[in-house]
Amino acid sequence: MSGACYRIAVVIEIANRQRLISIDGANLENLGSAVLKHVLGGDQVALTIAIVRDPAIKKLNHRYRGVNSATDVLSFPANDGVPGASGARREPESFDGDFLGDVLISADTAARQAAGAGITIEREIQELVIHGILHICGYDHETDQGEMNRLEVKLRRKLLD
Repeated sequence: MSGACYRIAVVIEIANRQRLISIDGANLENLGSAVLKHVLGGDQVALTIAIVRDPAIKKLNHRYRGVNSATDVLSFPANDGVPGASGARREPESFDGDFLGDVLISADTAARQAAGAGITIEREIQELVIHGILHICGYDHETDQGEMNRLEVKLRRKLLD
């Protein structure tokens, strides 16, 4: 239907599992909701964003990716039918009613990266939220000829600057 007005219901749970840095959960919920609305349009979806420490993310990175080191962000689609798990992105309308999965961000790694880039930890966490959600939605910067990177830059400009 052309010109249809979609109503979106996005539920984002913030799980702060660390005390290294202060987290503004409401800010991350709003950001995550804005990213999902931009990427998915009129869907009703939910996801979890967890802020953890390096040892926790290192363990998961080793278990699920075979990489025995900490990383900045991991995305875990809720099931194999969600893009990212299979490498194929679904059409936006097919997400309706889905729990998309979990995005985990390492506070330690984010703090190091923020210091190295000369930005605030808050900004780094926000950038990682965008990155992780795009992975949950099926984007893959390693295989999509720059599509994810272009969208990520666009979302940063629109939502963070």
